[in-house]
Amino acid sequence: MAKIENKDIIEALKEKTILEVKELVDMMKEEFGVDPSAVAVAAAPAAGAAEDTSADAGVKTVVLKDAGAQKLQVIKVIREVTGLGLKEAKDIADAGGNVKEGIPAAEADELKAKLEEAGATVELA
Repeated sequence: MAKIENKDIIEALKEKTILEVKELVDMMKEEFGVDPSAVAVAAAPAAGAAEDTSADAGVKTVVLKDAGAQKLQVIKVIREVTGLGLKEAKDIADAGGNVKEGIPAAEADELKAKLEEAGATVELA
Protein backbone atom coordinates (compact mmCIF):
# COMPACT_ATOMS: atom_id res chain seq x y z
CA MET A 1 0.00 0.00 0.00
CA ALA A 2 1.40 3.39 -1.01
CA LYS A 3 1.89 5.94 1.72
CA ILE A 4 -0.55 8.85 1.49
CA GLU A 5 1.00 12.28 1.94
CA ASN A 6 -0.54 14.77 4.39
CA LYS A 7 -1.08 17.29 1.59
CA ASP A 8 -3.16 14.68 -0.30
CA ILE A 9 -5.31 14.15 2.78
CA ILE A 10 -5.86 17.91 3.11
CA GLU A 11 -6.84 18.18 -0.56
CA ALA A 12 -9.31 15.31 -0.14
CA LEU A 13 -10.82 16.97 2.95
CA LYS A 14 -11.38 20.21 1.02
CA GLU A 15 -13.73 18.31 -1.28
CA LYS A 16 -15.86 16.95 1.58
CA THR A 17 -18.90 18.55 3.14
CA ILE A 18 -18.89 19.52 6.81
CA LEU A 19 -21.11 16.54 7.57
CA GLU A 20 -18.69 14.14 5.83
CA VAL A 21 -15.78 15.59 7.82
CA LYS A 22 -17.75 15.15 11.05
CA GLU A 23 -18.38 11.49 10.15
CA LEU A 24 -14.65 11.08 9.51
CA VAL A 25 -13.81 12.56 12.92
CA ASP A 26 -16.30 10.19 14.55
CA MET A 27 -14.70 7.25 12.74
CA MET A 28 -11.25 8.38 13.94
CA LYS A 29 -12.53 8.55 17.51
CA GLU A 30 -13.83 4.99 17.23
CA GLU A 31 -10.79 3.57 15.43
CA PHE A 32 -8.01 5.21 17.45
CA GLY A 33 -9.78 5.98 20.73
CA VAL A 34 -8.87 9.66 20.63
CA ASP A 35 -10.78 12.82 19.83
CA PRO A 36 -8.80 14.65 17.12
CA SER A 37 -10.66 17.89 17.82
CA ALA A 38 -9.49 17.78 21.47
CA VAL A 39 -5.90 17.50 20.26
CA ALA A 40 -6.38 20.46 17.92
CA VAL A 41 -7.96 22.53 20.69
CA ALA A 42 -5.16 21.66 23.11
CA ALA A 43 -2.50 22.52 20.54
CA ALA A 44 -4.10 25.82 19.51
CA PRO A 45 -3.33 27.78 22.71
CA ALA A 46 0.29 26.68 22.63
CA ALA A 47 0.67 27.79 19.03
CA GLY A 48 -1.33 30.97 19.61
CA ALA A 49 0.71 31.98 22.65
CA ALA A 50 3.66 32.83 20.43
CA GLU A 51 1.54 34.96 18.12
CA ASP A 52 0.34 38.51 18.64
CA THR A 53 -3.40 38.32 19.37
CA SER A 54 -4.06 41.87 18.18
CA ALA A 55 -4.17 40.51 14.60
CA ASP A 56 -7.21 38.40 15.54
CA ALA A 57 -9.19 41.41 16.76
CA GLY A 58 -10.82 41.81 13.34
CA VAL A 59 -11.71 38.12 12.95
CA LYS A 60 -15.25 36.99 13.78
CA THR A 61 -17.42 33.89 13.78
CA VAL A 62 -21.07 34.17 12.73
CA VAL A 63 -23.23 32.03 15.03
CA LEU A 64 -26.85 31.21 14.18
CA LYS A 65 -28.95 31.13 17.36
CA ASP A 66 -32.39 30.65 15.79
CA ALA A 67 -33.60 30.43 12.20
CA GLY A 68 -36.92 32.07 13.05
CA ALA A 69 -40.22 31.66 11.25
CA GLN A 70 -38.77 31.97 7.73
CA LYS A 71 -36.35 29.04 7.98
CA LEU A 72 -36.37 28.45 4.22
CA GLN A 73 -35.03 31.97 3.59
CA VAL A 74 -32.33 31.45 6.22
CA ILE A 75 -31.32 28.12 4.62
CA LYS A 76 -31.01 29.89 1.25
CA VAL A 77 -28.70 32.52 2.77
CA ILE A 78 -26.59 29.86 4.51
CA ARG A 79 -26.20 27.93 1.25
CA GLU A 80 -25.35 31.12 -0.65
CA VAL A 81 -22.57 32.23 1.70
CA THR A 82 -21.08 28.85 2.62
CA GLY A 83 -21.53 26.74 -0.48
CA LEU A 84 -23.01 23.95 1.66
CA GLY A 85 -25.53 21.49 0.32
CA LEU A 86 -29.21 21.68 1.20
CA LYS A 87 -29.03 19.07 3.98
CA GLU A 88 -26.00 20.64 5.67
CA ALA A 89 -27.53 24.13 5.52
CA LYS A 90 -30.82 22.78 6.89
CA ASP A 91 -28.95 21.07 9.74
CA ILE A 92 -27.39 24.40 10.73
CA ALA A 93 -30.76 26.16 10.47
CA ASP A 94 -32.41 23.47 12.62
CA ALA A 95 -29.77 23.15 15.32
CA GLY A 96 -28.03 26.52 15.15
CA GLY A 97 -24.27 26.87 15.35
CA ASN A 98 -21.40 28.40 13.46
CA VAL A 99 -22.29 29.52 9.96
CA LYS A 100 -18.84 30.89 9.09
CA GLU A 101 -15.70 31.04 11.21
CA GLY A 102 -12.61 33.22 11.14
CA ILE A 103 -13.87 35.83 8.71
CA PRO A 104 -13.11 39.56 8.69
CA ALA A 105 -15.37 41.67 10.91
CA ALA A 106 -16.83 43.57 7.93
CA GLU A 107 -17.80 40.34 6.16
CA ALA A 108 -19.25 38.99 9.42
CA ASP A 109 -21.37 42.11 9.84
CA GLU A 110 -22.69 41.77 6.27
CA LEU A 111 -23.52 38.10 6.79
CA LYS A 112 -25.23 38.85 10.10
CA ALA A 113 -27.35 41.52 8.40
CA LYS A 114 -28.33 39.10 5.58
CA LEU A 115 -29.34 36.39 8.04
CA GLU A 116 -31.28 38.83 10.23
CA GLU A 117 -33.04 40.18 7.14
CA ALA A 118 -34.10 36.61 6.39
CA GLY A 119 -35.54 36.34 9.92
CA ALA A 120 -32.75 34.66 11.87
CA THR A 121 -31.31 35.48 15.27
CA VAL A 122 -27.53 35.77 14.93
CA GLU A 123 -24.58 36.76 17.09
CA LEU A 124 -20.94 37.40 16.36
CA ALA A 125 -18.24 35.73 18.40
